[in-house]
Amino acid sequence: MYETILFPTDGTDHATTVAEHAIDIAATRDATLHVLSVVDDRAFLILSDDRVDDVRADFRARALEAVDEAATAAVDRGVTVETTVDDGRPAECILECADGADADLIVMGTSGDDYERNVVGSVSQQVVRTSPVPVLTVGPDA
Repeated sequence: MYETILFPTDGTDHATTVAEHAIDIAATRDATLHVLSVVDDRAFLILSDDRVDDVRADFRARALEAVDEAATAAVDRGVTVETTVDDGRPAECILECADGADADLIVMGTSGDDYERNVVGSVSQQVVRTSPVPVLTVGPDA
């Protein structure tokens, strides 16, 4: 039933818990896990132009760390992994990635602890409302 699972991560402690769920499902189903992190471009709206490049580079480095951490944990469990770091609005990027990867399940957290990633509403809420595939959400107390 699930051959490709998308796990969007922001690298928070909660995302590590969500990764455990995504990895467990992928390992049980012998599915490919696609790990995505999005550099949220909405955060740049409030920055002066001279700071954008440095902040973008910092966000990209954190995004790469987040996908590498999840990918390493998945590979350690014998799961096939693909990784992507994208720039844009997180919900849109998640849905585009799910479509491009032909994902049949998205596993994501219901909240983040980084205000920069929660500027405009809940990303998970937007994904749940508009996703053409099932979305498993994992709350912060899971």
